[in-house]
Amino acid sequence: MRVLSYNIHKGIGGRDRRYRLERIIEVIGEQEPDIVCLQEVDRHVPRSHFDDQPHILSRELKLPHAMYQFNVPLKHGGYGNLLLSRWPFAEQHQISLRLKSKKPRGAQIANIDAPDGRCTVVNFHLGLAGSERLWQIRHLLAHHLYRQVADTPALLIGDSNDWQNVLLKQCLLGADFVQLSSPISRFRTFPAWFPLGSLDKAFIRGPWNVKNCHVIHSRLARQASDHLPLFVELSMKNS
Repeated sequence: MRVLSYNIHKGIGGRDRRYRLERIIEVIGEQEPDIVCLQEVDRHVPRSHFDDQPHILSRELKLPHAMYQFNVPLKHGGYGNLLLSRWPFAEQHQISLRLKSKKPRGAQIANIDAPDGRCTVVNFHLGLAGSERLWQIRHLLAHHLYRQVADTPALLIGDSNDWQNVLLKQCLLGADFVQLSSPISRFRTFPAWFPLGSLDKAFIRGPWNVKNCHVIHSRLARQASDHLPLFVELSMKNS
C-alpha cells in the first residue's frame, strides 16, 4: 500500500506564488500512490480559478474513491482536507478539530478495504499552537467515530504543524502508536525550497510491515507547494 500525504497550499507555488495545480498532480502521479491524503485543497475559490480541486485531483490521479472535508469557508468557496483512494471506503467519517475561536481544522477517517486487509487511514491538519495540537490529537483519539474503527491497523498522517516533535511522546505513544517520520532530521518538509521543519508526519499502530518512508525532494516538488510531500509504503503483517 502506497500512501502519500501532501499540504498542497491550494496548488499555489511556495516561492513563485503561481497557481499551477498541474504541478501538484505531476508530483503526486510520479509516486503512483494508492491512497492520497491532502491538506489545503481549494473548492470554488477565486485564487484557484474557481476550480473544483477535489474533483480534478480524483479524476486526474485516477483515484475514484474521494472524501472532501470543507474546513475553512471564504467569501467565495473555501478549503479543507481531501482523502483519495484506489479502493472503496468501508466506513468514512469526518471530525472537526476546531478549538474554540481558532481556525477550523479537521481530520478524516476512512476504513479502507485494501487488497491485504482492512485498515484505518486518518488524514489530519492540526493547528499552529502547541496546546491546540495536543487537544486536537486527544480529541481525535477519544472521539466515538475514531473508536468505532480503532480495532484495525491504523495510519495517522498529515500536516501536524508540530515543530517541536512532541505529539508522539505526549499523546500518541500512550495509544500504542509508532512514529515513522523519524528522526526528524531526515523528514524536514517545510518550507519546500529550503526545508527546516519536520511538519508532515506519519504514525502507525498495529501489525504493519513498513517498506519505505521518505520525503519527496524532487525539483518540481520544491516548486509546486510550500510543503514537500511525505511518502509511505507499507503492508499488513498478516498478508
